[in-house]
Amino acid sequence: MQMPRTPDLNAQRNAMKKLEFLIGKWQGEARMVRGDESVELIQTEEAQYKLDGLVLMIEGVGRRISDGQAVLQALGIVCFDDAEGIYRFRAFNDGRFLETEMKLLEGDKGMTWGFALGEIATSSVLRINERGEWTEHHELRIAGGSARPLMDVTVRRSN
Repeated sequence: MQMPRTPDLNAQRNAMKKLEFLIGKWQGEARMVRGDESVELIQTEEAQYKLDGLVLMIEGVGRRISDGQAVLQALGIVCFDDAEGIYRFRAFNDGRFLETEMKLLEGDKGMTWGFALGEIATSSVLRINERGEWTEHHELRIAGGSARPLMDVTVRRSN
């Protein structure tokens, strides 16, 4: 019987340090498309390390501007798989979770990921723009059709 591989905690922590640009509390706005309707939101994001820097937890809440009702609540967990040399991203919302690979953008403070569930696929890009704002652009494809906007986020540090 072979012993399980021992994780390289230093490699994991060093890889996770590349995501430091997200740490903190952020607030701003978002626009989400639901069916034929566009919903304007007040968006908050909070990113913090857990487990001594081995995991990054990101919690996002979007509240409808018109009445303050929370219409989007999401929790993301990012870790680095040192055996495979990749970031893994697990996202929870609406009573579901999905897991995917997350890739850092080359030479930039940002990342990209996507999920597929049956004939529905999403692609997402998060980056810190030239003004220091956290921006996200999410697109949706159904049954291989053309991509259409799903959500856009722009938040600024609030701490």
